[in-house]
Amino acid sequence: MAMATTTQESAGEAPPPPPLPNPSTGSANPAASLPALWGYLQPALDHMVRSPTNSPSKAPAIEVSYHMGVHTAVYNYFTSQSEQVAPPTGPNFRNGGLSPPVQDKGKASGTDLYDQLDRYYADAAREIFLGAPTDDSSLVHYLVPCFNRYSAGAQAVSRLLNYVNRHYVKRAVDEDRGWLRLADIFDEVMRTIRANDDRERIHRRLRERRTEELRKFGYVEGASAAELAQVEEYAEAASAPDRVVHLTAVAYRRFRIEVLEPLLNVPKMKGTGKKKKKPPQNGEKPPMPKGRLARSVKELLESKGGDEEEKRRLAGGLAFTLRACGIKVDHPLRKKLDKYMTPPEETESTNAT
Repeated sequence: MAMATTTQESAGEAPPPPPLPNPSTGSANPAASLPALWGYLQPALDHMVRSPTNSPSKAPAIEVSYHMGVHTAVYNYFTSQSEQVAPPTGPNFRNGGLSPPVQDKGKASGTDLYDQLDRYYADAAREIFLGAPTDDSSLVHYLVPCFNRYSAGAQAVSRLLNYVNRHYVKRAVDEDRGWLRLADIFDEVMRTIRANDDRERIHRRLRERRTEELRKFGYVEGASAAELAQVEEYAEAASAPDRVVHLTAVAYRRFRIEVLEPLLNVPKMKGTGKKKKKPPQNGEKPPMPKGRLARSVKELLESKGGDEEEKRRLAGGLAFTLRACGIKVDHPLRKKLDKYMTPPEETESTNAT
């Protein structure tokens, strides 16, 4: 996968690549089938997500005619699928039941395209992982620009395919197939409800339980609607792949699964017996963390000399990457980076309160 330039790039950057033109389809109908639609979409996705660029925070563009062509093709594809799917006969989440019948979930219009996009991001993220340097000292330097480039592409694709968000993702959430489902919180909520509680109190408890989940990703009371939506996207990225989420969160979730988690995981030691760790003797350094990414962060933050501004930029960039991809606020590496990025005076003020 061709990635963005690194921190060594000079100020004399090359101009961005020209917008990708609308590919000729001849008399073929891109909305005729999933393979036809994907063949029309993929050049745009590759251009936005994978093509090299000197501006990793901004995805390369496609021509307006291509953008409109994609919107039309996706709309027509969804419309043709909807006509082929029989309306559900059982109760669903919106009209009083808990969830749609199982047989209808697999036939939902747009599921195949959504799943194809998920596979696309899995492949793109895996390429980034496979391209990671073997040297721990340069891992953070590699990951931050890679994620910036990947994120810019994912956001551009989400805007391009906003019809999928509005038509498929929104409907799936309404049908209780989103990141947080009623079954996830129902049992715990029911344990706190009394027999004489009215409907309003039950709904309030459900909202409170949802808020408790969002706090794991940084939600604080009094946050604005925009901040709440942002935190919910973090929670979506932390969800399992079977949960239907916004397309940007689909990309971030795959980056977490394919890139971050393998780098955060501690490799299993050979042998079955557990040896007690000896405490460090005088003058000895404590043992290094086992996960590759943890080791890279430790080396970055504890390095002497060098460009301190660049060090903070990389630490802040990785902190954002972890946050955006659904790593919870209590994860040790997030806490370490957040503490490093917090000014001392702010830390003292927090401790005082």
